[in-house]
Order: sequence, then C-alpha cells, then structure tokens
Amino acid sequence: MLPICTALRLSAWDRRNIRNRCFLFSLLLFIFSSGLNAAPGDSTITLAHAVQRSLSQNPSLQIFPYRYDALQGLAETAQLRPAYEVGFDAENVGGSGDFTGVSGAELTVALSSVIEMGDKRLARQGVVSHRRSLLDAHRQVESLALLGEVTRRYVDVLAAQAQVELAKEAAQLGNESLRIVQKRAAAGATPEAEVKRAQAAAEQAKLALFAEQQRLTYLKVALSALWGSTNPEFDKVEGDLFQFGEDVAFERLYAKVEKNPAIQIFAAQSRLKDAELRLAKTQSSADISWSVGVRRMQETDDTALVAGFSMPLFSAKRNAGAVSTALAEKNQVLAEREVMLLDLHTQLFRAFHNRKQAIVAVKALRTAIIPALEQALVETQAAYQRGRYGYLDYVSARQELLSARRTQIEAAAAALTYGAEIEQLTAEPLALTQYGEDDTFSGLPQ
Repeated sequence: MLPICTALRLSAWDRRNIRNRCFLFSLLLFIFSSGLNAAPGDSTITLAHAVQRSLSQNPSLQIFPYRYDALQGLAETAQLRPAYEVGFDAENVGGSGDFTGVSGAELTVALSSVIEMGDKRLARQGVVSHRRSLLDAHRQVESLALLGEVTRRYVDVLAAQAQVELAKEAAQLGNESLRIVQKRAAAGATPEAEVKRAQAAAEQAKLALFAEQQRLTYLKVALSALWGSTNPEFDKVEGDLFQFGEDVAFERLYAKVEKNPAIQIFAAQSRLKDAELRLAKTQSSADISWSVGVRRMQETDDTALVAGFSMPLFSAKRNAGAVSTALAEKNQVLAEREVMLLDLHTQLFRAFHNRKQAIVAVKALRTAIIPALEQALVETQAAYQRGRYGYLDYVSARQELLSARRTQIEAAAAALTYGAEIEQLTAEPLALTQYGEDDTFSGLPQ
C-alpha cells in the first residue's frame, strides 16, 4: 500500500522540506484498503485530498513566500560594499579684508568611502543566510501543525458520522420500543403511562439524531475551512475509525523527538545566534575611512592633491557589550531548547498512555462489553414481551447498549487523535501494521 505522500502533488519546496517529515505523520492512521487509494467521488473526500487542499490553499502558509522575498531583499543589502561619497568643501569664503568674496577661497572636491575590516560583509551575509534557514524551520513547523489540525478535524468528522449512524439506530430502537409497548398496552398488559413514556423516548431519540446531524454539519464546515472554503463540497469523509497504527515503545518514540521541527527551530536559532555573534565580533575591528580629492586655491590659481584617512580608537573595548549580549542570547537559545525537550517529553508521555488506554477501551468494548449488552437487550426485550421484566428494565438495557457503542466511538476517535499527536511530536509515522493482530480480548490490564 503506497504512502499518502506519493499521491499528492506539491511544490518543490514542499517536496524537499515537508515530504520526509510532515507527510509521514497522521496520514498513516487511516490506511485502509479503499479509502486513501481511491479517488474521492463527488460527495466523498479522503484524508489525502483534504491534506493536499489544505497545504496548497491554507492562508497560514501563504505568508511564507512574502517572508522569503523580504529575506531576499535583506540578502541583496547585506552583500553591498560601503558606498562611495562625493564631498565639496569651501574655505576662506565670505570673510573680511583679503578674504572678501571668493578671491581667497580654497575649494576641495573629494571622493571618500570606508574600508571594512574584520570580514563584516561576509558576516552580514551569514546572518541573512541563517535567517533563511530559520524561516525554513518555521515553515516546517507551520506545515506540520496544519497537517495535525487537518487530521484532528478529519477524525472529528469521521467520529461524528459514526455518531449520526448510532443516533439513527437509537431512533429506530425507540420506534421499535414504542411499537412493542403499544402492542402490550392494547393487550392490557401494560399501563397507558408506559406508552406515553415510550412516545417521549422516541421523540427524544429524534431530537438527539437532529443534534448529531447538526454537529456533523458544523464539523464539515470546520474541516473545509482549513483550505479556505466556507461551503463543504463533500457529504462524507472516508476512513476506518477502528484501525490504529502499531504500538511502539515509548523510549523509541522519545528518541525521535529531536527530529521534531520545533526542536530544529532551536538548532536554526542557535546557528543564527552564532552568525550574529560573529557579526558582533567584527565590529571590534575598526573600519578605515579614506578620502582623496583635488583642492584649488583661488588666490594663486593653483591646484593640489589632498588625501586622508581616519579610524576610531578603542573599538574592541567599546564593542565588548554587544559581544556579551550576542553570546548571552546564544546561550539562552540552548537553555530554551532543553525546556522544550522536557515539555515535548511530557506531551508525548500523555499522548502515548492516553492512546494506549483508548485502544484498550475500544478492544474491550468491541470484543466483550458490546456483545454482552447486545445479547442482554435481546433477552430483556423477549422477557419484557412475555411480561417477566418491566419497562424500566427494557429501557435500561437499550440505553446501556447505546451508551457503550457511543463510548466505543469516542474512544476510537481519541485513539486516532492521540496517535496523530504522537506522530506530530516525533515528526514520523507510527508503523503501518494494525494495532494488535489478535482480535480476542484478554481482559483489562491488571
């Protein structure tokens, strides 16, 4: 089965910077035989299609080309050499006595500039280059965050679809219960009050179905908003809500955390601070200002060549504060990286164990709890029709089954969501194999 990223058509930048990380995370939660390999129909959308549209149309990624253009402008400025200046100087003009008017004037035209010392130009270019690398890392983080949000909203729609189907089943059960109660009331085996209660329960089931349908409508709008659409162009999403990736040891997952683009940002920031530190150190080397020109003495009608240079004194001492600031900022980045790693460890630990708990719950509900409740409902309904159980027993059995199925949907959605969070934190997918090949449930962990 092909990974989803091979089915997408992205820009050259995306193929270079996102394919190896971003595409390999939450998408693989939904690998199933037909959904992701089939082209979406007019009313159905796949996760691959949702990701493709979001990456190409989401406004949050559209700002990066402008940021790259801004850096290009800075790069052009950084590579400029010091400008040449033309100066004009007039002396002994407009005085008194022999210096009245311009007869005794001395006029000088000079060309001047600065000789940069300490490779300042190269250091400026290095800073801009590392800013571009930092922007690349930020774009990866934004793309990964967008993919995570697409996956989470996709899971929400997938779970909402299952909740709508369950609500339809609940409405059908409500109507069936009403029919059974009416039949018993007609035979004089149950009071009319139970008919009213059954009617009320059937109407409440219809209201619950309507509420789930409205929630599904909203969630589809929220999903389509990620690619800038206010009107969903699909009726449903494809996917298997009850298929999970393989369970991977926590230590192996945490070993991959350093590959997270959020950590790579600190690496890029550290390199940028190194470049800024080098630039600050270059300021300790004093630049040499020079000038050369021609002077004309009006009184003698003679001309002479003039030249000069100057340089500031004690530049290294005056620049010591800037160097210290740049060094402190670099060390601050290293400290912030350690804080981020600790935070990612906490997030990964929470997502890892919550995912495991959700999968255990789904397995227990699917293999042990729901089958038992289904059989209990069949037996309770039969006993109620024979008059052995009361109406409350019958309704309780029905509600317990519906509640268990609702819990199963919620647990499955939680497992997929936590799996997506794990992949976003590690910037790598979980394995493609289904979680737990043995479908028999051996009981909750002791």
